[in-house]
Amino acid sequence: MADNNIVADNMVVSMAYKLTVDGEVLDEAGELDAIEFLTGHRNIIPGLESQLAGLQVGEEKSVTVDAQGGYGVIDEKAIEDLPLDEFTDGVVPVPGMELEMKDNQGQMRFARVISVDKKSAKLDFNHPLAGKDLAFDVKIVKLREATSEELAHGHVHSPGHSH
Repeated sequence: MADNNIVADNMVVSMAYKLTVDGEVLDEAGELDAIEFLTGHRNIIPGLESQLAGLQVGEEKSVTVDAQGGYGVIDEKAIEDLPLDEFTDGVVPVPGMELEMKDNQGQMRFARVISVDKKSAKLDFNHPLAGKDLAFDVKIVKLREATSEELAHGHVHSPGHSH
């Protein structure tokens, strides 16, 4: 039987956190709006999850996750030029703009406009935090065993969850 008092695989963890990148706080959740996730099922970035094992409720930890354990290194192949005439709905790309676009397989992809010239826009399809070290301050707020349904589905079910 699992120890319900420590973070281990197949536990539902409620965690408060603060994410700092390049000295700037990018995201945080306090104890009242803590995130919930199922451990061991890739619900959060692997570099963070691996550092939580063995923590107890109320315990705090500072964790630095390198790019490889976070959102990956920058993939130069994910930076593409797109002709301006392929932008639809009157979209005029400007540097810094974030776009949601469909790829050739119909999948939605996010991109940031890096630069624009007379004929095309250079788009970066890497995750915005790719190539960055991530500094997390975390606190374990609550732990419980996952239900058999959560384990089968690989994620936490909140009240009213229908699938």
